[in-house]
Amino acid sequence: MRYLGRSATGEFLSLYTALNPIRFNPFYLGGRPLDTEKKESIKTLLLALWKKDDETFTRSEYVAISNALGAFYKSLGKGDFPCFDSFFEFCSNEFKADLERKGVKEKDFDIDNFLYVLRPYYRGGEFDYLLNARENLDLLEQRFMVFELDNIKDHPILFPVVTLIIMEIFISKMRKLKGVRKMILIEEAWKAIAKEGMAEYIKYLFKTVRKFFGEAVVVTQEVEDIISSPIIKQAIINNSDCKILLDQSKYRNKFDGIRDLLGLTEKETMQIMSINKANEPGRKYKEVFIGLGPVSKVYRTEVSPEEYLSYTTEQTEKMKVNQMAKAFGGNLEKGIAALAAEMKGDIL
Repeated sequence: MRYLGRSATGEFLSLYTALNPIRFNPFYLGGRPLDTEKKESIKTLLLALWKKDDETFTRSEYVAISNALGAFYKSLGKGDFPCFDSFFEFCSNEFKADLERKGVKEKDFDIDNFLYVLRPYYRGGEFDYLLNARENLDLLEQRFMVFELDNIKDHPILFPVVTLIIMEIFISKMRKLKGVRKMILIEEAWKAIAKEGMAEYIKYLFKTVRKFFGEAVVVTQEVEDIISSPIIKQAIINNSDCKILLDQSKYRNKFDGIRDLLGLTEKETMQIMSINKANEPGRKYKEVFIGLGPVSKVYRTEVSPEEYLSYTTEQTEKMKVNQMAKAFGGNLEKGIAALAAEMKGDIL
């Protein structure tokens, strides 16, 4: 049993739990040919699975994996199902035998080491579920997708691999969906994208997304997260016309570094430092700085009690929402409406 599929309104939701792990199948083509982009993304994934962060791959290893993928898809007959398991079996048998016939040396491509390191993703291995999905395979036309990865954000193997696959899914959408606005929002994924292979993805994404009628958005609570990787810093900041900042009071004594990093003017700095300093008494709202090119302003963000209760992250408030929902038979909408009425002083 796993929670991976479409909600009642058609969104694609993916929540990782130990009993319901996320499953992908990057080898599935959905009836489309193996184009260069797809082939490159699978090679990037296989190299990320095989090599450690501090290991580099040789040209011969890259060519060997490319040849293996090409030969694998040519070998598939009618009724054969492409997935990691079938690719692993092909490499273990036909491709390994072909390397031996051609006299490929171990120093050029160590097929035994390649198979040994990737075995955990094969049938019976610790991560055999990850790359062998048989459901929800073609996500190209899915309009809204959410991947919740909190439960694996500290996993040294799963988190970077899953993040890499998610990036590949979006880049495929970006390039193949013509005339459709695309957006990716990356929140708190810095542990994965700060790695060299992932940073290159981010660099490519930010430099090309607008050409494909798309937008890339990153959200972080710490600016230091962005500048931890020189590649990411240059790719994101140099290609982001729109900057949105919340209250920066806690950074007042070290804001010079942030100002220089983001290229803020003196006027913009003063606007940011004024956030929430003179809010109107009796009104519950927060202010936000939005800079779009040379134009910048501070805006008031004020939402209805219903909206506030829907999105609050305060634990005590979330508990009240859940308790009220239970009083209405688990109906979250009615629970929020009842709490909102209380906040407004209305009589239920």
